[in-house]
Amino acid sequence: MTNTSEELRIRKGVDRGEPFKIEFNGQRITAYQGETIATALLAAGYKVFRHSIITGNPRGVFCGMGLCFDCVVTVNGKENVRACSTFAKPGDVVERI
Repeated sequence: MTNTSEELRIRKGVDRGEPFKIEFNGQRITAYQGETIATALLAAGYKVFRHSIITGNPRGVFCGMGLCFDCVVTVNGKENVRACSTFAKPGDVVERI
């Protein structure tokens, strides 16, 4: 992680919901009501959500609309959840696959 979430978030012209915390690989990050898990991870400075099981190459958000599988993560123990199309909820525990 290279930036704080507040440095990467758009500040003007956006009405956000209430902030809350989720966990990604043991690190607590801020998400806002109405954000996807991918949005919260990107805003917190995370670009790599998983690594390819075939090549080991890093993967993150590619299509951003739930068509590909590059952003899949484990959420609250459920594997292969698309981070780009899953809304973050308070207390979510997100892990790289």
